[in-house]
Amino acid sequence: MSSLDLWPVGNCQVSGLIDTAGRLVWGCVPRVDGDPTFCALLNNDPGDHTNGAWAISLEGQVSARQSYRRNAPVLVTRLEDETGGAVDLIDFCPRFERSGRMYRPIAWVRVVRPVAGSPRLRIHLAPMRGYGRELAPRTSGTNHVRYLLGDQTLRLTTDAPVGYVLDSRPFRLERPLHFFLGPDEPFTGNVAYEVQAMLDRTESYWMQWVRGLATPLEWQDHVIRAAITLKLCQHEETGAIVAALTTSIPEASGSGRNWDYRYCWIRDAYYTVQALNRLGALDVLEKYLAYLRNIVDAADGQLQPLYGVSGERTLDETIAGSLAGYRGMGPVRVGNAAYTQVQHDVYGQIVLPNIQAFVDRRLLRMGNLDDFHSLEHVGEMAWLRHDTPDAGLWEFRTRTAVHTYSAVMSWAACDRLENAARIFGLDERERHWRGRAAAIRDTIETRAWSESAGHFGASFGGSELDASLLQLVDLRFLPADDPRMAATFAAAEKALRRGEHMLRYDTEDDFGKPETAFNFCTFWLIEALQLSGRGEEARALFQRMLEHTTDAGLLSEDMDFETGELWGNYPQTYSLVGIINCAGLLSKPWSTIR
Repeated sequence: MSSLDLWPVGNCQVSGLIDTAGRLVWGCVPRVDGDPTFCALLNNDPGDHTNGAWAISLEGQVSARQSYRRNAPVLVTRLEDETGGAVDLIDFCPRFERSGRMYRPIAWVRVVRPVAGSPRLRIHLAPMRGYGRELAPRTSGTNHVRYLLGDQTLRLTTDAPVGYVLDSRPFRLERPLHFFLGPDEPFTGNVAYEVQAMLDRTESYWMQWVRGLATPLEWQDHVIRAAITLKLCQHEETGAIVAALTTSIPEASGSGRNWDYRYCWIRDAYYTVQALNRLGALDVLEKYLAYLRNIVDAADGQLQPLYGVSGERTLDETIAGSLAGYRGMGPVRVGNAAYTQVQHDVYGQIVLPNIQAFVDRRLLRMGNLDDFHSLEHVGEMAWLRHDTPDAGLWEFRTRTAVHTYSAVMSWAACDRLENAARIFGLDERERHWRGRAAAIRDTIETRAWSESAGHFGASFGGSELDASLLQLVDLRFLPADDPRMAATFAAAEKALRRGEHMLRYDTEDDFGKPETAFNFCTFWLIEALQLSGRGEEARALFQRMLEHTTDAGLLSEDMDFETGELWGNYPQTYSLVGIINCAGLLSKPWSTIR
């Protein structure tokens, strides 16, 4: 049975998910939102030699143990057989600087090294095309196999016996073997030497990248792994950051809440760069800001909540009928109709990360006056729409309201533009945006506050609650010790907390009541507990959340609050952001050990 106990590898061009048996079960070409040539995760075939997977196994295999190389997305799987034979399987996607630019090919690399005994190896490589419609036709040569995927052709170059690969025939492993599945072009040089060089240089790149992170003292391993995985969710060519690497993992068993998250949500990306910025990972921020500038330039007065990784505006939602879905729980969706929704929080989430570019002198490209004026157009959109209905951050498909979170994000856009105008010495624009922000604040405090309930409501004129109200502190709309904030937190905790977990909301939506907790909201709860003086409780709850991570140290979007089972797309940027933010907030300072 499929599970989300998966280990990501990637290089910011392609990614792959490796299951606990060492099989590559998910990977798309030519980029994260492309055709999943490795789609076994969603094809519901429980066999060991699954179509849509790349399996490397031993005859009589009895165990598989996995771990990452330190500070790198390089996975080592130790396979052992019943006679004591053992091999190490090393998985990575090449990423390093070469010829003055980053080498990040559309490629997966696997190395098999004998460790003990006389293990017999079987290789089953069965890529598919057309979202699981058919196996990819193949041709072969002396040292390679070509897989015809339609517009894309992948070439496997190897020093393993090609006939054994083609026939999935078991053979004795007596020397290290190397597999490079990548572009359809001749592989220059000795494959063993070149693959080993790629491995060394890839590992070195990631070690150096991690070395530059300002990690908290405590929970370093979790923070580092979350940071690496967040970087893998960035499509480096454009700077877009996808919400997750997968599509259509249900939010709950049989729920039908199956969505394609392989696109760039402005909201999710905002939280991602915010978290990585706290660690000093400015390279991700810089590339994302370039992506945003292009999005804003192309806007026609209405910004979408999500875009394709190259800025595509149209992301029509279809069903991939050839895939049964995760554990047979379809449908498998391609595209996301949420792109047609109106979500007004997007304006604030564009402005906020851009403000740093005006003052951060570490950046290779600082923001300029033209950038500021471009952002002003976004601010005016926020002003015009701050008190109008939208689908909200939870993306309701059949109803709208004036959502408090969206209005607060509009306030934040105007408030931060006031700061930016001050930086540039533009007194008139500073006064302009101060007035806009003040007017929005007055509207929120008047219309979102419920006198009868004694707390802020999730929408204007209502008393219903959702977890986004906990963000009023992080956005600096209210201090944590404001009595209104304390009352709102108390009400939200009472209504939405389920033991160790936090719901987004507890009202029926288009699919009924939510059946799982939203992991990001649980991290918001932890932050609120810490800021309200309940620090020990916050630390205990954070530790429990870390115990729910996969063996890879990661989380999906949702969790069953009764069983702790993970659901939803994986790995989820929101959830990894929560790990980073809470660790930074709760950790003892470095000064305690120096």
